[in-house]
Amino acid sequence: METAATLPPYWRSMNGMSERLIVREHMCRMRNFLPHATLFAFATLLAACNTAGVYDDVPVNKSAGSSTNIASLTAVIESNPSDATAYSTRGIAYGQAGKLDQAIEDFNRALQLNPQSYQTYANRALVYRRQGKNDLAVSDYTRAINIKPDYDVAYVGRGNIYRQQGNYNAALADFNSVIARDSSDARAFYNRGLIYQAQKQDSLAIEDFATAIGLNPKASAPYIARGISYLAVNDPNAAFEDLSMAVNLDRESAIAWANRGLALELLGKPKDARRNYSRAMSLDNSNKIAREGLGRVGQG
Repeated sequence: METAATLPPYWRSMNGMSERLIVREHMCRMRNFLPHATLFAFATLLAACNTAGVYDDVPVNKSAGSSTNIASLTAVIESNPSDATAYSTRGIAYGQAGKLDQAIEDFNRALQLNPQSYQTYANRALVYRRQGKNDLAVSDYTRAINIKPDYDVAYVGRGNIYRQQGNYNAALADFNSVIARDSSDARAFYNRGLIYQAQKQDSLAIEDFATAIGLNPKASAPYIARGISYLAVNDPNAAFEDLSMAVNLDRESAIAWANRGLALELLGKPKDARRNYSRAMSLDNSNKIAREGLGRVGQG
C-alpha cells in the first residue's frame, strides 16, 4: 500500500482508505459530435475535453476541504514545517475540494522542500490542467518524467493535453511509451483509441477501446467511444450493444443515450430511437445528435 509520502496524482481519498482514485481522462462527456460515416453521412465533430467520469479528471469532493480535515492537515504542517509530504498531502485535499489556488500554494512549498518529488509535479500539473493552464501542466509533467522516466501517470496526463491540442504525434508517442512498458494501462489504450478515432482510423480505435474495456469493464467511456466508432463503420448492431452497456454503467450520459438513439434509428426502430433522443435531451438540451435525431423521427 502506498503511504501519504508517495501519494501519486490519483488524488487518493483522504479518509485513510487504500483504494486509489485514478486520474481520469475522457472526452468531455464526448459532447456534441457525430460519427463520420453513417448512412446519414453526418459530419465528425469529435470532442477532446475532460470532465468527470471514469477516465476524467478527479471530481470535486468538497468534504476533503472541510475545515476539520484542513485543520488536521495544517496541524501536521505546523508540527513539522519542513515536511514536504505534509504540504503535498494538504495540497491534494485542496485539489480534491476544488480549492485550486490553495492547492498550488501547497505544492509550490512542497517542491521547494523536495524538488525531486515527481508525484508532486504531477499533482500540480493536474491542478494546472483544471485551471486551464496547459502549458504549465505540460512543463510539470515533463519535469516529473525527467525525474522518473517510467512514471506512466505523467505520460498519460501529458499525452492527453497533447491530444486535446491536436498534437497527435506527440500524444501517440506518450501513450505508446506507456503501452510498451505496461500493457495493462487501460487509460493509455483508451486515449490512444481516441486519437485513432479522431484520425478516422476506426478499426484501430475499436481495437484499443476493446483492450481498454477488457482491462476496465466497469468504465462507460470506452463503450461509448467504441460504439461511436462502430457507427462510423456502419455497424449499428455492435454500436447498440456497446451503447446499451454504456447507459447501464452511466445513466446520466447524454451522449451515450443520443448515440444509442442513432443506432436504433439506423436499425429501423424510430420509436425506440425517439425515446433515447428524448432521454438525451432531458440530460443535455444542447445535444446536437439528439436534437437533430428528434427532428428526423419526430417528437412523438
